[in-house]
Amino acid sequence: MSAYQDEIKALSSVIEANGSPWAAISAESAARMRVQNKFKTGLDIAKYTANIMRADMAAFDADKSKYTQSLGCWHGFVGQQKLISIKKHFGTTERKYLYLSGWMVAALRSEFGPLPDQSMHEKTAVASLVAELYTFLRQADARELGMLFRELDAAREAGDTAKAAEIQDKVDNYETHIVPIIADIDAGFGNAEATYLMARQMIEAGACCLQIENQVADEKQCGHQDGKVTVPHADFHNKLRALRYAFLELGIDNGLIVARTDSEGAGLTKEIAVVKEPGDAGDIYNSFLDVEEIDVADMAEGDVVFNRGGKLVRPKRLPSGLYQFRQGTGHERCVFDCIGAIDAGADLLWIETAIPTVHEIAGMMNEVRKVHPDAKLVYNNSPSFNWTLSFRQQAYDAMVAAGEDVSAYDRAKLMSADYDGTELCDRADAMIQSFQADTSREANVFHHLITLPTYHTTALSVDNLAKEYFGEAGMLGYVAGVQRKEIRQGIACVKHQNMAGSDMGDDHKEYFAGENALKAGGAKNTSNQFNNI
Repeated sequence: MSAYQDEIKALSSVIEANGSPWAAISAESAARMRVQNKFKTGLDIAKYTANIMRADMAAFDADKSKYTQSLGCWHGFVGQQKLISIKKHFGTTERKYLYLSGWMVAALRSEFGPLPDQSMHEKTAVASLVAELYTFLRQADARELGMLFRELDAAREAGDTAKAAEIQDKVDNYETHIVPIIADIDAGFGNAEATYLMARQMIEAGACCLQIENQVADEKQCGHQDGKVTVPHADFHNKLRALRYAFLELGIDNGLIVARTDSEGAGLTKEIAVVKEPGDAGDIYNSFLDVEEIDVADMAEGDVVFNRGGKLVRPKRLPSGLYQFRQGTGHERCVFDCIGAIDAGADLLWIETAIPTVHEIAGMMNEVRKVHPDAKLVYNNSPSFNWTLSFRQQAYDAMVAAGEDVSAYDRAKLMSADYDGTELCDRADAMIQSFQADTSREANVFHHLITLPTYHTTALSVDNLAKEYFGEAGMLGYVAGVQRKEIRQGIACVKHQNMAGSDMGDDHKEYFAGENALKAGGAKNTSNQFNNI
């Protein structure tokens, strides 16, 4: 017997046991609702998706071509449409995740209005977005299964038992839209206790994977801006442990932690680390500070000094009170951070870089993997990079190194559209196209994400629509630029009433009221104009 039929049988027993008061309840209708709502709580989702990520990590260890990907989402509808599109185009959601970007929460979800990525938005907004994303994904399941149930009813009415069996098999083997979310918890929004409380809320909403960075919480900056301030390892590791405790408390024993280091671009620290013995993590952290050797007689009022190898040194301190690191130590500090984070229990690493270059990422990860051979990276394929310019410059430099003629190109003007379609730019585009596969193979990048793609695509599509609709095209700007393309490309939300749940509501009305149901999907519903397309 199929799983669907098992549900009907089980519910029939429950209904029969409750006698005549439940006589109007249909076991099959209740079974359909149960199948359409497989995940009852956020913790159910977190357990399910954590298992997916762990299995994907094992598959990646065996085959570096099996890396995973995600796109950042700022609204449940965006995440839903992404997964619906993935299922339409690829037939499966395998190795496709969602990313929840703190940048987009700050810019688009705060009650204060648009904010920079500096942890100024409400803490609860992040967990609320996790819950919202999964609400929309669960609705996508219910909608798609509801359409299958309608097909099943039609096949039964037509007496087509073979078709009915085929549809029931699709129901029994249905692949959910629920996928892992890698959720950005910034720098923890406070001390380790605050980090734990926020993590618990995010996990309860469904997050199986939390990404935290090693910046000072109250000085946090976007990873691609200046002014980043890191914390000593002891402080960061306390927060990593806080995340693990939150997972364990809630029964997500295989929950995942992504430890992000911003040290490559962070030249400042707020603290001089505590040193308990020579060569410990605190001592190494302090060794990167930009210091000058002084004599006691040279100390000024209020100077901070410490002993380094028997010598008195004074770290260079800015008027802000922050200390600066020596120039050129970013890569070394990143490697040090990554090794320490894995030692402290992180499952995955994240290194923010200034530009996307395979050799730079691989160089740091190869050093990490000398200590932790299985260390895997999550990499931000950020819109903050000018991908076109960066890779055209990389292609130009490679041609110079190979002794090729570059006299037709001006390296300072490679972004120019005049170079589009040239040999150099075609090479650059090929490098961009293979970037994810190359870094996964060379640098053990398990997961590739774009943080803000839907922010940019929304702006681009609205700009194009506004230009056409408010210009000479008028209504044709919408029809030709949006609706006709939706129809031609089979975009599900062209039937926006169906997407919003109208047909599911009609199903429920029929379950609840039978022949008395007043349904929206009748002959006068203008959405019928989109049937059979």
